[in-house]
Amino acid sequence: MSGVKLIEKDIPELGPKEILIKVKASSVNFPDYLMTQGKYQHKPELPFGLGMEGSGIIEETGEEITKFKANDEITFGAIGQGAFSDYVVLDERAVQIKPSNLTFEQAAAFQTAYLTAYVSLVRRGELTKGETLLVHGSTGGVGMAAVQLGKYLGAKVIATGTSEEKLKHTKSWGADHTIVTHKEGKVEFREEVKDLTDGKGADVIYDPVGGDVFDHSIRCINWGGRLLIVGFASGRIPTLPVNMALIKGFSVIGVRAGEYGRKNPLAGKENNEAIREICESGYFDPYICKVFNLNEAKEAIHYLSERKLIGKVVISTD
Repeated sequence: MSGVKLIEKDIPELGPKEILIKVKASSVNFPDYLMTQGKYQHKPELPFGLGMEGSGIIEETGEEITKFKANDEITFGAIGQGAFSDYVVLDERAVQIKPSNLTFEQAAAFQTAYLTAYVSLVRRGELTKGETLLVHGSTGGVGMAAVQLGKYLGAKVIATGTSEEKLKHTKSWGADHTIVTHKEGKVEFREEVKDLTDGKGADVIYDPVGGDVFDHSIRCINWGGRLLIVGFASGRIPTLPVNMALIKGFSVIGVRAGEYGRKNPLAGKENNEAIREICESGYFDPYICKVFNLNEAKEAIHYLSERKLIGKVVISTD
């Protein structure tokens, strides 16, 4: 992260479909950390602004904008970079009205995590009421969202994490059971999953971790199950013995929530409307474990990289 620094830049002129936003808060995501090292699949041309998502107030809109107006409270994400700033100029497609029941800090942590969970569990995993959902990395942002959405959809939710202390929070998010995955330096959870599912295994597995967690997941998935590949936070990209998929009849499904909406804009619009509606109904509650100020953005990324967070880390400009 030696190349990360805070600089001053002039605000560019607005295009006809662009919006000037006064940023109130921005969320720190694992891809932000990866991009400081050039390890993320999206590699912007240098120099670029960090920050994938945030919340704020509209200051000005381009002449062709009709959906939004000055002083609207909004969230933004999925398109473009540069949320770690006082102001940001974005295409209108990146902007959504802020859920009215969230603070700016919560709203900054909302869009990416909950959209990822929705595309994963609803669009790709087709999770149904009564099924068992196994959520790995449940104490992080995208895991937290999956636990809450899974419970909303009527699933039995098993949440995994690296410590009992962190997993305590998942109970308040709706987890029915918790499992510590790392014991004495080894990954172990498949027998516990089988015990909790009468030997059948999980119907849907949500995996933003990869590595050894993936290797063990394919051994505790139910017949006809869906294993959702969300990311590789462990650092190792695993490989699949395809005979396991054949024998157990399960599917391995890749999830890219932002790309899903870009490939199908109508579905993307429906996804954003759905998560906002569920949120305003009171079912989503983004948990913020630590708030940094803008001058501490580098420290915020470092904090995330040390895997200390529970839920989300946010940068506030107030």
